[in-house]
Amino acid sequence: MSQKWVKKASGEIVEFDENKLRQSLFNSGASEELISTITNKILNELDETTSTRSIYKKAYQLLRSSSQKLAGKYKLKNAILELGPSGYPFEHFVGQLLAYQGYDVEVGIEVQGKCLKHEVDIFAHTDDHLIVGECKHHRNAGYKSDVKIPLYVHSRYNDIVNGLRSASEKRDSECWIIINTRFTSDAEQYGQCYGLKLVSWDYPKKGSLRERIELSGLYPITCLFSLTKKEKQVLMEEDIVLCQQLSKNPELLGPIDPRKHQKVLAECEEICSASF
Repeated sequence: MSQKWVKKASGEIVEFDENKLRQSLFNSGASEELISTITNKILNELDETTSTRSIYKKAYQLLRSSSQKLAGKYKLKNAILELGPSGYPFEHFVGQLLAYQGYDVEVGIEVQGKCLKHEVDIFAHTDDHLIVGECKHHRNAGYKSDVKIPLYVHSRYNDIVNGLRSASEKRDSECWIIINTRFTSDAEQYGQCYGLKLVSWDYPKKGSLRERIELSGLYPITCLFSLTKKEKQVLMEEDIVLCQQLSKNPELLGPIDPRKHQKVLAECEEICSASF
């Protein structure tokens, strides 16, 4: 096979890596047979320069014809990108992931620091532990958050923690920064140096955003193809961000055409069903 090149979301041209395609299909739960079938079809249709977006769309269509559940899981990265245009749905989604871990979570609250009041995206706590979290959502998959983000968030966190200590707060605390794309190496280095918890799509190796979603089984409604973009937006404006929310509370589909309810709920049930 002649050498193939692909254009990434960042605009960078790189050699096509068949293993990455196979891994993404494997992560969705596809069987080896289905992975090989889809990979071979895509390889046969590759031009000399093909965008990663077009490869993704083709793989998604082929998966969707096989299984709604597989397609929904394969779409996960793009579905997280769609938790916008404001960052609020992403904040609520992250809040749900932490609630799954047993935290009491407040989203978008004001907290008095030692010097200033701060708006905090995620304020999650147990009896002995506190997470002060900042969420950054980006629509461009190729965007990287640089070191200015942890520098800024760290200074706000220090003021908040100093304010809480003066108010007799005794719980251990952590500063988290959660993004849906990637950090630069400088940002990761700063986080490691100062003990910040940086979480991105694929960082750290254990505890990345992708891994947290897959282990919890909490998939966003943006995975669903039975809802239009506008319908998803209507639900997200009501802080409905999880397929699981719809499965457990079908009445939340009130704003959606009743003729679609059964199809939407069936897709939610399939995506939320036990992991492979």
